[in-house]
Amino acid sequence: MKIKIGIADDQQLFLRSLSNLISSFNDFEVVVEALNGQELLKNLAALSTLPDIILIDVQMPVMDGPTTVREITLKHPELATVALSMKEDDHSVLSMLRAGCSAYLLKDVHPRELERALIEVRNTGYYNSDISGVNYRRLLRRQENDEIKLTEREKTFLKLACSDFTYKEIASKMFLSEKTIDGYRESLFQKLNVKSRTGMALEAIRQNLVAF
Repeated sequence: MKIKIGIADDQQLFLRSLSNLISSFNDFEVVVEALNGQELLKNLAALSTLPDIILIDVQMPVMDGPTTVREITLKHPELATVALSMKEDDHSVLSMLRAGCSAYLLKDVHPRELERALIEVRNTGYYNSDISGVNYRRLLRRQENDEIKLTEREKTFLKLACSDFTYKEIASKMFLSEKTIDGYRESLFQKLNVKSRTGMALEAIRQNLVAF
């Protein structure tokens, strides 16, 4: 059975090109397209069978990415959503993750990584580009037996790091130096086996280490 994909992006040429690309992957088919979130929700309501995964642009007219993801999560909680954007600033990434996205991909992603990401989301409900497929499976096996232990300070930092605050603002809120905050960040990168703030936020959300 093919993995059914939906796409919402306001750039029509990109939408068509991406649809053709995904349709060329083995075992994939695009079943719904839309130019904005409102159109996507309308098209989903008309389908007899929902897609497995929906790729959603962050910035769209009428209804933007985060609002669209929240509406989909509310109406169709079984549907996996993946952010796809040219932007990789903290605000864009975290707004989509907090809304409920299972992954955040850039539009210049290599086709092989895109296919791998979609398969990973379909199989596990999650994809983090910080972690390779082999390492991710190893991490899952390890975490079945080993609970990640965080200090109270690390928990506070992690929750703030999953917000829109800069690291400098987090240091101010925690009444700590930026150097100390850097230490918390590096410690959590190691504990969560990630290399970036995006990866850290994805892991924190996936493992229910933070709640919004």
